[in-house]
Amino acid sequence: MDEKDCRLLLSISEESSLTKAAERMFMTQPALTYRLQQLEKAFGVPLIDKTLKGARFTPEGEHLASYARKMLNELNQVKEQLSNIRNEVKGTLRLGIANHYSLYKLPPLLKQFKELYPEVQFAVTCALSVEVMELLMRDEIQVGVIRGEHPWYEGKHLLHDEPVCIVSREPIDLNELPDLPQIAFQEPLTKTGGSPVSPFREGVASWWYERFERSPTVAMRVDSYETCKEMVRYGLGYAIIPGIFVSASDGLHQQELIRQNGQGVRRNTWLVYKESVLQQATVGRFVDLMRTVGTQHVLDGC
Repeated sequence: MDEKDCRLLLSISEESSLTKAAERMFMTQPALTYRLQQLEKAFGVPLIDKTLKGARFTPEGEHLASYARKMLNELNQVKEQLSNIRNEVKGTLRLGIANHYSLYKLPPLLKQFKELYPEVQFAVTCALSVEVMELLMRDEIQVGVIRGEHPWYEGKHLLHDEPVCIVSREPIDLNELPDLPQIAFQEPLTKTGGSPVSPFREGVASWWYERFERSPTVAMRVDSYETCKEMVRYGLGYAIIPGIFVSASDGLHQQELIRQNGQGVRRNTWLVYKESVLQQATVGRFVDLMRTVGTQHVLDGC
């Protein structure tokens, strides 16, 4: 089983569709199916179950896909170590980035890094923060950028911390909140279909139930902070969202959430990585850039 076979198995695992996996591998579906059949013949076990909802691995297929993931990770590490023998900044930088940061903050940082080190390539996975943490723990990425508080005891650097605010078209009396329509932010589902534990939602809930015995009157739930803001602009209710999503040009009123102990409810953005990856020249230089320019860029962008 070679590197291409490993990537083929991982594509099937992540796409759950032979057609989409073939597109991702730049192959025709018959060619992908033929290669799967060759692997099944070589290992003497069935690898795929086809269902009405797509394709899924048999237990033997799951085991082989897990081995393929480990094999690719080890191969990437060897490639990176060979590049670092001469302390060359080259190769592929594997990043996992929280969705909003990848859209608004990451592109100029990658452009700057590419200008400094033109031989570096990027493999960027945009995902929910909880999914980024899973990728980091499985060594599928080298560096992650996440939103909120997640348990992590290795390399960690605060890029930015922002207030969480009540956003409304007109100033409102906080005591009236339970009776007013709320545009509630609903965390998107993970790729596995689960609902992630949200530090943002927990912080807002703690603030709310310190003040009120009643639950909020939710008028609608949306899975985008930008959509929350637009609903507020059209007078459909108020929203509780991170302040970074609202600028003076929006013409909206903001009130920061303050806990009874006097502390504001905040949402942090963290750079996370395993300490061992800093031995790789490319990763070390990128982390240095994020700890300096990346932090300043985010602050300037608020």
